[in-house]
Amino acid sequence: MAMGTAEPALAQRSVADVLGRPQTPEGQPKSYLEELSLFGYLENSYVWNPGRPSRGDVNELRFYDVDRGYTFNAFELSVRQESSERYPFGFGVVLTVGEDSKKNHALGIFRGGDDRPPYYRETIPFDLPEIYATYRLPVGNGLTVKAGRWATPLGYEVYESPKNLNFSRSFLYTLGTPYTHTGLTAAYPVTSWLSVTAGLTTGWDNSDNNNGHLRAVGIFVFHPTDTFSFTTSWHVGTEQNRNQLGIPGGHRRWIVDNTLLYSGIDKLTVALNFDVAGEENEPSLVATTTRRNAAWAGVAGYVAYDWTKALRTAVRLEYFVDADGVRNGIRPAGQRLDLREVTATLEHKIWRGLVGRLEYRHDWASQKVFGVRPGDAEPTARTQDTVTVAFYYSFF
Repeated sequence: MAMGTAEPALAQRSVADVLGRPQTPEGQPKSYLEELSLFGYLENSYVWNPGRPSRGDVNELRFYDVDRGYTFNAFELSVRQESSERYPFGFGVVLTVGEDSKKNHALGIFRGGDDRPPYYRETIPFDLPEIYATYRLPVGNGLTVKAGRWATPLGYEVYESPKNLNFSRSFLYTLGTPYTHTGLTAAYPVTSWLSVTAGLTTGWDNSDNNNGHLRAVGIFVFHPTDTFSFTTSWHVGTEQNRNQLGIPGGHRRWIVDNTLLYSGIDKLTVALNFDVAGEENEPSLVATTTRRNAAWAGVAGYVAYDWTKALRTAVRLEYFVDADGVRNGIRPAGQRLDLREVTATLEHKIWRGLVGRLEYRHDWASQKVFGVRPGDAEPTARTQDTVTVAFYYSFF
């Protein structure tokens, strides 16, 4: 997934920099310690919903926002060495601990087939969201092969909250796209402004292939200037379990994700993310309605402004359409659900790597999907409001 604004406090820092080693003069090959990078953070939050969160104290349709008072969201430590001409072998390992780790689990890695989203009650608060190896082949401008598990290239937001403009995740992230993939890809920089990636995966958040089919993934990154980029990513393949594959008519799930990022105005970041997706013979539709094929789509816009080096505000506006009711998990399959949200986040760098966030979010829906009273057995409201106070500390 694409990152938010690139900030020095959140960038991968080289081991050489951490150790205080002098930088290699410009134009000379970097040392291995300069190419070996570290990143780590600790995040905690307090989320308040004046209504009623759902099972597991998770706010409806927002699986990362836990409304139980203080929440230990995440501790992360990552080390990466991207393949280069001088050091063709590369790798990446990311370790996370905390409540967020439960949401990022892949089937076969700390999650079994009987533990379903969004609550994941039976999983442990530990994950390896990324563990991969890379090798740069001396072909043309350099063909880099990657194998293992990595964060999905789809979307603007990432699983690491401090790298996003807002604390809460969008509906596009939680409902519309996968979180991680396991598989094999090959990336090639066609020109200085265009790169292409293609490969095969074992599916949406699957490390243990659930049906024996491989899925295709592709990425096109168009980067004509330092301040503008356009990325198109896609993923297609059979996602249903083996026992659901007897239904005739195809079984493909597909998604096309597009992200535009512009930072050409000083202190301002503007981003737009829009997706279209669908699935043939979606199981819940086949079981309950006369329709068989599902579709969903969404668009989210982001604007952030750095008022000072320490103070930033960010606003996200989003519209998500669950056209056949198969992504939300609350309304019956076959019932359309439109979701909208506006999120405003105030971020302040308190001291070194310590950052505080204050966020207000308002969700509203075309149908009743939110709760307002503790005794309600069914959703009773079309709107939901939350206020969040969060702190994270970035180690590198």
